[in-house]
Amino acid sequence: MSHSTVPRSRAGADDKAGKSATASDGATATRKDRKNQQKAKTGKLSLRLRFRRDRVLLLMTLPAILLILLFNYLPILGNIVAFEDYDPYVSDNGIVSMLHSPWIGLANFQQLFADSAFWHAVQNTLVLFFLQLVLFFPVPILLALLINSVIRPRVRAVAQAVLYLPHFFSWVLVIAVFQQLFGGAGVLSQLLRQHGYNGLDIMTNPSTFKFLVTAEGIWKDAGWGIIIFLAALASVSPDLYEAAAMDGAGRWRRMWHVTLPALRPVIALLLVLRVGDALTVGFEQILLQRDAVGPGAAEVLDTFTWWNGVRNQDFGYAAAAGLIKGVVSLGLVLAANKVAHLMGEQGVYKK
Repeated sequence: MSHSTVPRSRAGADDKAGKSATASDGATATRKDRKNQQKAKTGKLSLRLRFRRDRVLLLMTLPAILLILLFNYLPILGNIVAFEDYDPYVSDNGIVSMLHSPWIGLANFQQLFADSAFWHAVQNTLVLFFLQLVLFFPVPILLALLINSVIRPRVRAVAQAVLYLPHFFSWVLVIAVFQQLFGGAGVLSQLLRQHGYNGLDIMTNPSTFKFLVTAEGIWKDAGWGIIIFLAALASVSPDLYEAAAMDGAGRWRRMWHVTLPALRPVIALLLVLRVGDALTVGFEQILLQRDAVGPGAAEVLDTFTWWNGVRNQDFGYAAAAGLIKGVVSLGLVLAANKVAHLMGEQGVYKK
């Protein structure tokens, strides 16, 4: 009969120590699990865990990220031309030309700030932006509310298709249509002459050019904005409208207290993007009509950059103007997004 050489007291102590260690390990694992769950709830996961969780989505977005880096961010290195007296004929390779062009520092910017034509282009750009913000931006919202109030789906679909169709037209076609309607030999002028009035040529009138550009933009692109706002309205629960109707709210009060609050995040986002795009008011559209009204009415920052960079071959000077435009646009986006945060909206990105 064999006897254990380990005392019972020591064996019991070892068992208790093992159990306590196991319990401690279990408690530690439970605490880690709770911490991970808490981090998952609060969105404070580590970078490694977030990468493991979202690796499939990251792989799906990788081609788009590579395209953005290649065509959007890599060309930013070309802004070095703004600090040079760039000569593209130094070499057949543009990169070699940038490396061997004389470095002149801030001379292009000093010349730009002293150029009255540059400040005139800035003034025209800002006036066009404010006109488009006041006259153009509310139109898609109003049209979306009007289409959304139509009960018959077929009528709603036809109206949406008709309003969206001009978005696919090129600016050449849009301007040709307006020329046939409002030009010196257009339908409006002929109608006025038939009734004993003088003809009206809006297309070559510098004083009305900014309103003409805004009207062309509304006719062409209002349908695109309608789709965005209608998609936002489609996410509104019908129960909210039914509850408002049961409380005695009429059509206008339902629109004010249900529809517009649902559109407010989208309106804030598009407004931030529109403010960031303030200095880009339509290069192709204005360039096609620049000769008809003259540079005094139609010169904006984009056409100013094109005229100096492409037509006059002063690439460094034009690059300086484009760089100023980009920096100011970035500042406008950040400022508008900050205002959106103060108003309780997400904007382009969260805080």
